[in-house]
Amino acid sequence: MTMTVPLLEIQDLRVHFNAAGRALRAVDGVSLTVAPGETVALVGESGCGKSVTALSVMRLLPPAARIVGGSVRLDGTELMGLPEVAMRRVRGARVAMIFQEPMTSLNPVLTIGQQIAEPLVRHKGLSGAALSARVQSLLEAVNLPDPARIMRAYPHQLSGGMKQRAMMAMAVACEPRLLIADEPTTALDVTIQAQVLALMRDLQRTTGMGLLFITHDLGVVAQMADRVAVMYAGEVVESAPREAFFRAPRHPYTRKLFASLPGRSRRGEPLAMIPGMVPTLDRPRVGCRFATRCEFAWDRCRAETPAWVEAGGHGVRCHLGLAGPAAQQAAASAPTVQTAAPPSAEARPLLTVRDLKVHFPIRRGVFQRTVGYVRAVDGVSLDIASGRTLALVGESGCGKTTVGKGILQLVPVTGGSVSFEGRELMGLHGAVLRRLRSRFQIVFQDPFSSLNPRMTVADILEEGMLALGVGANAAARQGEVDRLLAAVGLPADAKLRYPHEFSGGQRQRIAIARALAVQPRLIVCDEPTSALDVSVQAQILNLLLDLQQRLGLSYLFITHNLAVVEFMAQEVAVMYLGRIVEKGAVDRVLVAPAHPYTQALLSAVPTLEPTGRTVIRLAGEPPSPARPPQGCHFHPRCPQAMPVCRERYPEQREVDGRKVACHLYP
Repeated sequence: MTMTVPLLEIQDLRVHFNAAGRALRAVDGVSLTVAPGETVALVGESGCGKSVTALSVMRLLPPAARIVGGSVRLDGTELMGLPEVAMRRVRGARVAMIFQEPMTSLNPVLTIGQQIAEPLVRHKGLSGAALSARVQSLLEAVNLPDPARIMRAYPHQLSGGMKQRAMMAMAVACEPRLLIADEPTTALDVTIQAQVLALMRDLQRTTGMGLLFITHDLGVVAQMADRVAVMYAGEVVESAPREAFFRAPRHPYTRKLFASLPGRSRRGEPLAMIPGMVPTLDRPRVGCRFATRCEFAWDRCRAETPAWVEAGGHGVRCHLGLAGPAAQQAAASAPTVQTAAPPSAEARPLLTVRDLKVHFPIRRGVFQRTVGYVRAVDGVSLDIASGRTLALVGESGCGKTTVGKGILQLVPVTGGSVSFEGRELMGLHGAVLRRLRSRFQIVFQDPFSSLNPRMTVADILEEGMLALGVGANAAARQGEVDRLLAAVGLPADAKLRYPHEFSGGQRQRIAIARALAVQPRLIVCDEPTSALDVSVQAQILNLLLDLQQRLGLSYLFITHNLAVVEFMAQEVAVMYLGRIVEKGAVDRVLVAPAHPYTQALLSAVPTLEPTGRTVIRLAGEPPSPARPPQGCHFHPRCPQAMPVCRERYPEQREVDGRKVACHLYP
């Protein structure tokens, strides 16, 4: 794309945070441009400075941050010198931002209509009927059903995808020249993500706005971006047009990111990992910032800061330069951990679940009478053999996590059977159930909220041992703590520290060590990598596979990341509204899905090669489990629905080696 005058031009931007008298160099010399109608993707690990760069453009930095140098120009206007009064005229009118978490960005005490109307009143002077009509048209433009009702609704009354679309309506209300989207789809299911991304492209085509898209999902980058800029430790280390970026990434850090991505092609072998940690931000950098983690670093890398080298629009900050033949070998390198072949499918089930139901009562009135039930899990059956991994996938709210908690008897179960090692768990309580808990454990999605912040790591790991009688004495338990930390790749002195002193990936390792402390045979992994960067995700997935090989563990792996499913699991079950609609071997279900919902789910997954794919866009939102549709639960959104689908729920049938609940297969 030929650029004359950039819409957004950032030159040598530097932002420091004041932390206990130290200056943390969060952004340290970033330069990039966005042209009208162009989408520039800004990618990199958490903490590299992507969001701080975006907030600097908006002049919305927190009090502890200050811009110490550089220039930010929008349509030729320098924003750094504008007083706050003038900046308020820019925000919303000429540049707008969509934040990562809409629930914390939307005002909970104002209706959606009031919040969308605010920029229209301030910048356009609309009022009365004209204002209401414009708000309703914006809600229609972002494909929200029943706009008149949504205008009167509060944020907590909308789903995650609906809230994100409402934020998009607010951001584009005044037709800004530049839209900044900070991880706008990270918390969304792939089907809703596909809708939001398609909507964003449509709005961009209609208005001609420039888009600065911040993400760590390279599949989304391949689908959305015209150009890509990679950040590391506060600076841009590579920038290129999308095709060149995916065809031949040049920087060793970028190539390691690609090599860290899970998928079917990497099954049976460990993922490449980036050793070490991002350098600290509290002192001036000497040499290349990636040198301590780069296997191709030499003396010059540690002593001399690499210059920016660019040719044909592809730039890189590396002493290997644009050719970088050695850097191209980085993707091939991988840890020496070996994974074992999974046991045969005929292995005896370790866990057998039949017709599991978990219904939560809906109570109303002064006397809290039960007026209905939320059918979170409504008849789930599955088996997991020893040493195998079953992945459970589906949209948020379909009941995946409740299945895991129901199996472990962490929530009251309404009906069905759960047999573990041949013993029925239903009906067990108190000390009898407690003695069995050492055999099955859970790793939660957010390790920070699931680890007690007032306990040291040693206390966290020892707590389960004390409760379940593992370890003969205190000395034996402390020895086991040291062994567990070594098993998950943490130093022995980590046991004396508290959870807040660790990174997200390290906290997840602690959570895995806690689960292993009582020597389980089955671990329920509930989205254990969803909050992690791809490089840290690779470390956790390698760790889980290595532990499975050495200890013979079985996993129920709950996730919405189908690339992780292809890498980790031998079998997969697809859930929709409390029931399993398709179940079978990963190589069958994910290669040739049979159920229309599975087909739509797979079509919506962003890939590194998005061309030639047809995304199946599902109508509407998933229905409420408190009021499931009559007949097949999927029929209101199914593009292949038939009259029989509205009349009765389909039975599970054997179709080409997998089980499918669909009337398309009589």
